[in-house]
Amino acid sequence: TAVAYFIEAEVGQAVRDSGIPRDEIWVTSKLWLQDFGFEPAQRAIDVSLQKLGLDYLDLYLIHQPYGDVPGAWRAMEAAQKAGKIRSIGVSNMTPKLWQQFVPEFTTIPAVNQVEFNPYFQQTELRQLLAPHDVKLEAWAPLGQGNQSLLNEPVIQQLAVKYGKDAGQVILRYENQLGIIVFPKSVHEARIKSNLDIFDFDLTPAEIAQLAALDQGHGQ
Repeated sequence: TAVAYFIEAEVGQAVRDSGIPRDEIWVTSKLWLQDFGFEPAQRAIDVSLQKLGLDYLDLYLIHQPYGDVPGAWRAMEAAQKAGKIRSIGVSNMTPKLWQQFVPEFTTIPAVNQVEFNPYFQQTELRQLLAPHDVKLEAWAPLGQGNQSLLNEPVIQQLAVKYGKDAGQVILRYENQLGIIVFPKSVHEARIKSNLDIFDFDLTPAEIAQLAALDQGHGQ
């Protein structure tokens, strides 16, 4: 969830209604632009926890890295030390912005959540993240349903070979790269399909074929 999605209360209610122990559910939220700065971010974190009805967040991200990012980050570090947040990270931080802000941080982000799919493989950013073991989380891991991507011949060929659909091939590729993926769906069958990717392994040659699809930019 995120402040900008206006669904924190609903997500918190769903967590409580699920009957699943809290420590088995991962909850992420994001700080929005109007709350950047140290004191505004401190207040926003408390408001998010109140709306969610939770004692802590598993992950909290800076949603867009503009404005008083250093102040917001200090507030997130303080909240982490206070036990309100388990891990802190950033979102949509390009290589340029990463190099601008992160050297000034006391704590290296655990995560950078960005657009990632076979057409936009974030090569430069991944090279910056790797030395610090920062995880890349992918939004739009299936290219937001881009039919050109889903119908790429190599993806279709691999789908036939492994008895999977195009989306499963893409998600497995990203998983084997160590990318954390968040495919979006409201359909139960599709959600189950997106999880059914762990019974096959792409070969190094196949991974190289999929890497060659990179166009170096997003939509």
